[in-house]
Amino acid sequence: MTKRLVDIDDELLEQARLITGALTMKDTVNAALQNTVDAELRLRHAHRIAGRRGTDIADDEVMSGAWR
Repeated sequence: MTKRLVDIDDELLEQARLITGALTMKDTVNAALQNTVDAELRLRHAHRIAGRRGTDIADDEVMSGAWR
């Protein structure tokens, strides 16, 4: 980990602390960063599924044997 000197909005930090349940500033920032990354990955996954890319849903042969 790298130590960094940054200006952080105190109100946003407190809101993030309450949302994440973190106890320290370091844990709050790390949790908020992780939540941001996780949200983007979920969004990308949802778009991939919605577009039926990389799934067997678009494969008629596979889907013909699917339980219904």
